Amino acid sequence: MSISNNLLLRYRSAERANHWLVAITFILLALSGLAFFDPSWFWLTTFFGGGPWARIIHPWLGVVMVISFTALATRMWRHNLLTANDRRWLRQIGDVARNREERLPEVGRYNGGQKVLFWIMISCMFLLLASGLIIWYQYFALYFPVEVRRIAVVVHAVAAFVLIAGILVHIYAAIWVRGTMGAMIRGTVSRAWAKKHHRGWYRKITGESE
Repeated sequence: MSISNNLLLRYRSAERANHWLVAITFILLALSGLAFFDPSWFWLTTFFGGGPWARIIHPWLGVVMVISFTALATRMWRHNLLTANDRRWLRQIGDVARNREERLPEVGRYNGGQKVLFWIMISCMFLLLASGLIIWYQYFALYFPVEVRRIAVVVHAVAAFVLIAGILVHIYAAIWVRGTMGAMIRGTVSRAWAKKHHRGWYRKITGESE
């Protein structure tokens, strides 16, 4: 949707608010989770009022993150279905890294890398929710055998590691591609940005053939 001669609307205010809620809860969960993962990081619980409070807050933050991410994913999953062009884009990851976009196939609202990360995030969120409920001692843990809880702890840690790694890549890419961060802050991108990085999406919303 065009909002001026030079700007296109990429994210509505509700989408941006939803995104930042997921981002904030993720950061808080990562900090508190790392505090539980290794004693050398236990000092991070200071930000939550100490160890007991961190243990109380952590699972509830997880619930908030999963619910808010589900709302976001519900809005965006249709835009994240892989196409033939996306698979070509992924095979040409070398050109992506060297910023040779003129060699890359046309992509829609999201490129192949963003789509892969989206589905990785969905998988990790599901694993974190399922394993988190199993080890949530205050409410659910006693309903599961100790062997199941031990497996759940490992699954929770691995899923968290993969999610943290994926989000770090996401942040790096957002900074690397100038204009991406501004889109999630202001909601708009320039026509030149859209035409260069997401030509398929640009043509769809502007009606231009080239």
